[in-house]
Amino acid sequence: MNRVIQIRMSDAVVWAVSLLFAFGLLLNEAVAETRLPAAANDKWKAECGSCHIAYAPALLPAAAWRRVMAGLDRHFGTDASLDAASAAEIGAFLERNAASGKRAADTGALRITESRWFLRQHDEVRASAWKNPKVRTAANCSACHSGAERGDFDEDHVRIPR
Repeated sequence: MNRVIQIRMSDAVVWAVSLLFAFGLLLNEAVAETRLPAAANDKWKAECGSCHIAYAPALLPAAAWRRVMAGLDRHFGTDASLDAASAAEIGAFLERNAASGKRAADTGALRITESRWFLRQHDEVRASAWKNPKVRTAANCSACHSGAERGDFDEDHVRIPR
């Protein structure tokens, strides 16, 4: 009888460990939704970061970054043209570090703020928050996400200005 109890206890322990492992995977997936892989390139940081934050490459799929780079002469109403070597280096960096997994679905959106991922992550933000003078636009990630420059969009670190 002791042997049967030992086997059942062993099964229970294996089952509990398996459950904890599965929970850990789910938790890791949830955190991955809000923390983007750290990627760095000095030219990207200097060129893109001179007008706005250097948006994490993982915010858009590779195809979208190709379209953004192909239209730098009309980059959201501004001429952001680069010399060919800089454009090639930055473009390759963006594609190499572009969105993967669920975030990689190319919907044709060129604006990060129009991507499915962004809309899903911000669906509870009131319209008035976007009109706040301290925020001004949904593209001003740093207004609410202090870690935006590092690709950290964790909800625990969000502070919406009042």
